[in-house]
Amino acid sequence: MTVEIDPAGIWDSEAIADVAAATFPLACPPGATQDDIAAFIDDVLSAERFSEYLTDPNRTVLKVTHGGAIVGYAMLIDGEPADPDVGRVVTLRPTTEISKLYVLPGNHGTGVASALMDAIVERAVAAGFAGLWLGVNQENVRAQRFYAKHGFTQVGTKTFLVGTQLHHDFVMQRAL
Repeated sequence: MTVEIDPAGIWDSEAIADVAAATFPLACPPGATQDDIAAFIDDVLSAERFSEYLTDPNRTVLKVTHGGAIVGYAMLIDGEPADPDVGRVVTLRPTTEISKLYVLPGNHGTGVASALMDAIVERAVAAGFAGLWLGVNQENVRAQRFYAKHGFTQVGTKTFLVGTQLHHDFVMQRAL
């Protein structure tokens, strides 16, 4: 499958929010309630929030397009981890966080996510980062396998709030 991966612009906010709303529930653990997932999408993954992310100088949103439609995205946050517990286990500096990396279900298994990860690594290397890190839900074994395949190893844990529920994530990092 031929895809294009480019930095997103403010004009992409609504389309990326739509992809986020469709993909985020797939990464949630089975115990996550629909109300909590909906609240998270409204609070964190709305078009308005993506407009904010796209104007933040410490964030980069990459979009994946196929046939003119956005089929996936990644959000990267440059700099020190905001969570001090994560800061203690992420040892590579300077670092950037892969805050979000999602591909629409019809594109799973097609190489789209791997192409997106390759673009992330290329960007981070070009910017002089020593490593990448991310959080992945402890029950999301599929995502953990994907990240391990791309050189990430588990270095710690963190919590992640979805609506009113606190979830537990593994912290994974990769040297560049």
